[in-house]
Amino acid sequence: MSVNDKIRLMREAKELTQEQVAEKLEMSKNGYGDIERGDSDIKLSKLAKLAEIFEVQLPELVDLSEKGALNVNFACKQNNKHLQSKVYIGSSNAELDKQQLIIELKDKELALLQREIENLKIQIAQLQKINALLEKDQGH
Repeated sequence: MSVNDKIRLMREAKELTQEQVAEKLEMSKNGYGDIERGDSDIKLSKLAKLAEIFEVQLPELVDLSEKGALNVNFACKQNNKHLQSKVYIGSSNAELDKQQLIIELKDKELALLQREIENLKIQIAQLQKINALLEKDQGH
């Protein structure tokens, strides 16, 4: 079972429509549908938001453990039900490729955030210089 299949199952278990989830993610229904079908890659930030919507931890959403066992474990508040199951999948190159893509996306997002942090540090340094010059001018 792929992550996109798990997302679909969790949405259905929560009795949410694609439109409702898309609205919570602030995206189009078609864009969200592409994610569920596996036609579109999903950003880590969207995965984190989905985990919040489904009331699970992010690792549970993408967890592939026990040599190919995919844990589907979440609570359905609307029905006061607790669903838990394990679906065993063979170790496939396609699934490993998908997991590698998730890691690559995470790495790209981290790199972007690191660049943003560096730019903010530069801006802070410039503002501190301006502040020091203003204080020096006010002192004279």
